[in-house]
Amino acid sequence: MTNPSPVKRVVIVGGGTAGWMTAAALAKVTQGTDSKIQLIESESIGTVGVGEASIPSLITFNKMLGIDENQFMAETKGTFKLGIDFVDWGAEGERYFHPFGTYGRGIDSIDFQHWWLQRYNQGNSPDLEEYSLAAQSAFAGKFTRMQPMPDAPFDALAYAFQFDAGLYAEFLRKFSEDLGVERIEGVIEDSQESPESGYIESVRLTSGERIHGDLFIDCSGFRSLLMRQALGTKFVDWSNWLPCNRAVAVACERSGAPEPFTRSTARSAGWQWRIPLQHRNGNGYVYCSDYISDDEATTTLLGNLDGAAEGNPRQLKFTTGHLESFWEKNCIAIGLSAGFLEPLESTSIHLIQSAIQKLIALYPSQNFEEDKRRIFNERTILEYQRIRDFLILHYRANRRPEPFWRALAAMEAPPHLARKLTSYQQTGNIFREDDELFSVPSWLAVMHGQGIRTESCHPLTSKMDASFVKDRLQEVRDGIQYVVGAMPSHGEYLERYCKVK
Repeated sequence: MTNPSPVKRVVIVGGGTAGWMTAAALAKVTQGTDSKIQLIESESIGTVGVGEASIPSLITFNKMLGIDENQFMAETKGTFKLGIDFVDWGAEGERYFHPFGTYGRGIDSIDFQHWWLQRYNQGNSPDLEEYSLAAQSAFAGKFTRMQPMPDAPFDALAYAFQFDAGLYAEFLRKFSEDLGVERIEGVIEDSQESPESGYIESVRLTSGERIHGDLFIDCSGFRSLLMRQALGTKFVDWSNWLPCNRAVAVACERSGAPEPFTRSTARSAGWQWRIPLQHRNGNGYVYCSDYISDDEATTTLLGNLDGAAEGNPRQLKFTTGHLESFWEKNCIAIGLSAGFLEPLESTSIHLIQSAIQKLIALYPSQNFEEDKRRIFNERTILEYQRIRDFLILHYRANRRPEPFWRALAAMEAPPHLARKLTSYQQTGNIFREDDELFSVPSWLAVMHGQGIRTESCHPLTSKMDASFVKDRLQEVRDGIQYVVGAMPSHGEYLERYCKVK
């Protein structure tokens, strides 16, 4: 039996974060083969570039490429991210923190949240954030990389990155070209499909040049040149659940040391992000145009910056949802060409990374096996649905008075989210289903932070003496404060390890 030959000519349409992440990963895994990877982009076509925050999974991607983390941080003017600070989301004047990592550690195979709930519901325990190393480090403005701590009653610090997405694309472009990726400057005029199979055979540039390929990756952003325009793939619209359809973005000057977290502040018709980088802050207002005009949104954003704006605000229009099929014939959509989920939990770059990982795992032969397409599409659709439900949770559980927020609070939850809410409210249980991206601590952080309460906890927590549980929870808090006290400040750590030399 002989192995089928892998595809040899890969054409990536579009650059930016999606295009160059894809190019870098494919160049790395096809090293030593006769594969040819070409990326077509044009300096005249801008990229969206609003995704400047990530989640911890990006660490794995950079390690897979063999990228030095300090160099990556220096080149992209990055900062470390320990979670997201949510301001005014439940109601005005309230705030909570969604940290990376865990809360304490479970006892006797029973999740930590149940031991905490047992005492919290009796008024005998402080709030959840006291038991998160990431939250306490963020509040103190501290950061350090840590080795695993198997003997501690809590896990080591988990982190992600905040960075300039444009600089990240430039960084990966150099990395990719060093591995042999060919960049082609040009604007695509149209594509040619086989009359028999419907497969894409080539794309034609405005110069008249034709670029032929076996596998085409559509990273053309919202335009979705190949998947939607050439192949006619339909779009699944989720604006009934996530109605925000506009964003206005602008950078501003930053004063003081950059904080190791992203901030999301609820506004009358959406929410405003603030992402501190080494050289500036990234800012934006995601909103629904049914409730506020573009001019009003821009005024709101500019009136709530930490420093002077740098450049003019940029307007973006989008529809939340995804393609009906992410892999059609010999074309795969990655990035904004595949779909859009507002960046409330910084999942945009993760979805690029996840698509790339699935592509590598299901890398097609020249036979383009149908089963690989089926698995890719099924897994991607499920991933989008699970992230969508987590985002809806933030909106649905609110007590704000504005019409935008009241409409979202009244929406019917999708079945998966409804089950999660019912289970937690009735039993205190949260289960991670189908390898979904967000795990138990994340769901707990947002449910509790948004004011969702449960009077119940695991029945076996009653087997432990109350003083033992009290001492164990206090041990977690004391240990976290000791570790945080020994950390350098975030600014000091960046200055020492992550500056351009």
